[in-house]
Amino acid sequence: MHKKNVAVIFGGVSTEHDVSLVSAGTVIRNLNKDKYNLYFIGITSKGEFLYYTGDEKLIEQNKWESSDTVECVISPSRKHHGMIVLSENPKVIPLDVVIPVLHGKNGEDGTVQGLLQLAGISFVGCDALSSAVCMDKQMTHVVLDNAGIKTARWVSVTKSDLNEETLKSAEALGYPLFVKPANAGSSFGVSKATDRQSLIKAIENAFLHDKKAVIEEAIVGKEVECAVLGPTSSAKASVAGEIEPANDFYDFEAKYQNADSKLHIPARISDKTMNELRQIALKAYKALGCSGLSRVDFFVTESEEIILNEVNTFPGFTSISMYPKLWNACGKDTPELLDELIECALMRE
Repeated sequence: MHKKNVAVIFGGVSTEHDVSLVSAGTVIRNLNKDKYNLYFIGITSKGEFLYYTGDEKLIEQNKWESSDTVECVISPSRKHHGMIVLSENPKVIPLDVVIPVLHGKNGEDGTVQGLLQLAGISFVGCDALSSAVCMDKQMTHVVLDNAGIKTARWVSVTKSDLNEETLKSAEALGYPLFVKPANAGSSFGVSKATDRQSLIKAIENAFLHDKKAVIEEAIVGKEVECAVLGPTSSAKASVAGEIEPANDFYDFEAKYQNADSKLHIPARISDKTMNELRQIALKAYKALGCSGLSRVDFFVTESEEIILNEVNTFPGFTSISMYPKLWNACGKDTPELLDELIECALMRE
């Protein structure tokens, strides 16, 4: 059997750089070395591309940069169809598939996907357009509103249009409000506002992460997530899982640092709501043009109303991450999951 050349990209110029390293560690451990020749491309927090040939265990320990690296680039030229290693005698390593295990800006937002599309290299996950639309919370709202999928009521604001009128529009949604950077992952820069003063402060905090902020009404309900896998037209939705956050809301600290956050798989919702939620996840996946994988996050209110929160196009693959856990609960182990994602990348519509 011909082994495929598979490159795993990790790191990135993002607030989620370190989480990416942990996700990459899980992905690398679970890739079948009998099926794939593995190549590791690390992007430093300064944006340098490095071909890493050292011990894979050092990646998630964030010790990979110190040795066994040489500069590289993914060539945009389809003649190369791979990575150019910029050693003393530069060489081209052809790549069949790239797994961009990148979270947040400069990786999950269509930038790297655009480069790979230009290069004509197959890759795991959503294309440049759907990655960009899902990363931008304002654009996600626009598409989902148009598709008739219920989300929290919202307004968006940029630095240039932050004025009395905008603040009044936001306040019309009713306190408390959640303020989020339009483009930032893992709940970075998300704040809860309870009055005008804290609203302004929350907007200023969001602007530290992005030039645009989205202000949403607060939804009281269970936080429920569904994993979607496969091509746009024939994707499958997993059983949904529920997060019981350790903090007031599921922020970065509750996600990655606080062991008191609990996961319930399956989610503690009725069968009817579970089925409906899975259907909405697939509808959103198609409306947004997703492919390969996405995690669709919802709120389920006490009356079991389903409200879509966001769509994550390269969800975490850490040991505590919901995406692989949901498929594990459906009887699909992580090596099998990765095989299916690679197959989907090679057969992209």
